[in-house]
Amino acid sequence: MSTRKFRKRYVAPLTLLTSVLPMYTASAASILEETVVTAQKREQNLQDVPIAITAFSGAQMNAMGVQDSFDIATFTPGVHISGNLAGQNTQFSIRGVTQNDFNDIVEAPNAVYLDEGYIAVAQGQTFAVFDIERVEILKGPQGTLFGRNATGGLVSYISNKPDFEEVGGYVDVTAGQYDVPNDANRYTVEAALTGPLTEKVAARLAIRYNKQDPYLENRYPEGAIFNGPPDSNAGQDLGDDDSIAGRLSLTFRPSDTLEIAVSGNYAESDVATGPYQSKSTIGIVEGGELVNVIDTPANESRLTIAGDGDGGANAIDGSDLSPGAGIGLDGRLVPGGDFFGYKDPDGDDFTFSGDFAFEDQGSTESSGLNTRVYWDLGDSMQFTSVTDYKSFEKLLFIDVDAAPVNQLANYAAVDADTFSQELRLNGESERMRWVTGLYYLSIDNKSDNGLKAPANSIIDAGFGVSLDIGVQADLQTDSYSVFGQIEYDLSETVVLTGGVRVIQEEKEFDVAIGVFLSEGNSTVNQGEFLDSPFGAGSPFFYQDESSDTHWAGKLQLDYRPNDDLLLYAGINRGVKAGSYNAPLLGSYLGSGGDSALPYDEEVLISYESGFKSTLGDGSTRLNGSLFYYDYTDYQAFMFVGVGGVVINADAETWGAELELQTSPMEGLDLIFNAAYFDAKVLDVPLRSGSPLPPKDVKPTYAPELQATAMARYSWSGLGGEMAVQGDVSYSDEFYYNLRNFDADKFDSYTMVNAMLSWESNDQRWLATLAARNITDERAGIQGFDLATLCGCNEVSYRAPRFVSVGMRYNF
Repeated sequence: MSTRKFRKRYVAPLTLLTSVLPMYTASAASILEETVVTAQKREQNLQDVPIAITAFSGAQMNAMGVQDSFDIATFTPGVHISGNLAGQNTQFSIRGVTQNDFNDIVEAPNAVYLDEGYIAVAQGQTFAVFDIERVEILKGPQGTLFGRNATGGLVSYISNKPDFEEVGGYVDVTAGQYDVPNDANRYTVEAALTGPLTEKVAARLAIRYNKQDPYLENRYPEGAIFNGPPDSNAGQDLGDDDSIAGRLSLTFRPSDTLEIAVSGNYAESDVATGPYQSKSTIGIVEGGELVNVIDTPANESRLTIAGDGDGGANAIDGSDLSPGAGIGLDGRLVPGGDFFGYKDPDGDDFTFSGDFAFEDQGSTESSGLNTRVYWDLGDSMQFTSVTDYKSFEKLLFIDVDAAPVNQLANYAAVDADTFSQELRLNGESERMRWVTGLYYLSIDNKSDNGLKAPANSIIDAGFGVSLDIGVQADLQTDSYSVFGQIEYDLSETVVLTGGVRVIQEEKEFDVAIGVFLSEGNSTVNQGEFLDSPFGAGSPFFYQDESSDTHWAGKLQLDYRPNDDLLLYAGINRGVKAGSYNAPLLGSYLGSGGDSALPYDEEVLISYESGFKSTLGDGSTRLNGSLFYYDYTDYQAFMFVGVGGVVINADAETWGAELELQTSPMEGLDLIFNAAYFDAKVLDVPLRSGSPLPPKDVKPTYAPELQATAMARYSWSGLGGEMAVQGDVSYSDEFYYNLRNFDADKFDSYTMVNAMLSWESNDQRWLATLAARNITDERAGIQGFDLATLCGCNEVSYRAPRFVSVGMRYNF
């Protein structure tokens, strides 16, 4: 199959690789077709959009091994992942802009959309990718047209549409095994069926089932030298997934000018306790204040290092919740271990020993209904309505110390409903293109978070009772927007773009923080509050409401000297509304009580320039961008002791990105992407009330340098088309705690993947052999610093080496 040239107006990144997993019309010609995106609320060729944007088709994502919504970050320059719960709740980090608070009432600064419906709940941004037409990743503020919390950028998934022409579909089966001691397997089945029901109605049904064995082997009760287990079923292997998802779409075309698309989706997942592991860490104390955390030296037995003495662990870091207070520890029980002597048996490999580890303990469930109306009004005007409803429920758990000591567990639960309505009008004249609209969003979010002290725990031993140290928060948000954007041709080569969005934000917030009797390891915050046994005076109650007006804007110049080159430069103002913290009890007390609950809006002024070019008579594409961010009151999550809050701090970032795709010879396709940025969050305190001066720090989950290279070569063979492809991605080191302590950092990593495929000449059959993470790299996902609670940090890693075979049948 020849892929010698692209068409002049070019294609999306990796469109060359579409042939690896053809959907329905894959052919030599389809590789050369233009890719249409809707990044500016209208259909455009990707190369004509003056925004730093990366797009992948569904077939490309299959070829790259994308299973979950956040997997595309690996292949997108300047995009990384953050989150919590050991990867069970994962969000995007774009150009260093991120948010990893583990309470779901906090919205992310990088918006995620599915079929133009905003996903407001953080947990909802983690979902299985199946039967997707394409994804668009927009970098930089997108507040004018998308508005809702898109200061860092946005990710928009578009599902496949029903087919009006003929009945068709596919069945795709994959089976594989992880290279771990317990030989964990994974099986995935995905299928879709589509076709016309009548001349004016078409339907599409898609389903996905995934069954993954736990790949983190648990050796409990190995190393359990203190207290009994929380339950007789404790100590299970972790890292599993048992999920099913489905989507039903109907499209109605009552006339040539009107289309109504209705889709409903449902997904549920059962998982074990979050797959964190533990590493031993030790705090460094100066003047009674924690100033750093390091990996524990092999011969070290102090709780914390204070000069030549032991700084203890009770009165530092703004928290009195420590084992020293509970059982009177005067040193580590084993040199080099955590407070209780535990050392992970194989370091960062995939065995550990943990007590609070249960099979099918956690679950997530989501459902939604989406209706889109497209009406061609004539005279170059189009009306669009997008109505979207989503419902989310979850209950997830982690072991706080990820070790065999029965200390504390953390839980996160949410019950949220969202409704949004967008009405917009697009139009154009000879020299002008415009869009204007109205937007409404309602979020009803109820969350239950906290720490669980189960049976036989240290707290149970000390106070004779099992407790949930819980937070119940209820946040109601109503947001109203009016927006508009105009593109005006100053000449045949120069375009001026201006846009503005005005937002009215209304919030009502209620939170209760205190202590409950624990009714079991899989229930949370049941019954009535108790008087705190810790002498903290809880429960605490807080209510507030707010009403604020915000605005976002855009001003940009584009210059196109010829069809193969686009230059652009502009300034954007993005905004993310202020909101409220719902901290754990220790964080509430340690961060100033009620005064730490509300936080202000963040405002980003972005200056960006870039170019998009097509070279080599259409065989090569080279795109690049430069940007500078000036943040006022950046919303940063500060984790201290055993909890955290969002604080406001100014920040600044500058960076550059480059994307190269080329087809230098028949059958060979090459891609290279790279991104570099330097980001600082300014004047961040060590903790609330710290007497030490604040300092400038790096944002979390923000590797300065990322790069990805991919190659694919195809040839005729075995009665069809053979193809081999490989990709290498590099990520620089990054911090997972805003305080930037030495131990709170994941190392740089390089991931290598490869795939061999065969496709029949009639494009009905496709067989694949794939290997992911070939070098079995330990790539960090998420972590938390608990050096003053357990003498440890909890950390999680991307999945180990995985080899799979796949078979797909298209019909």
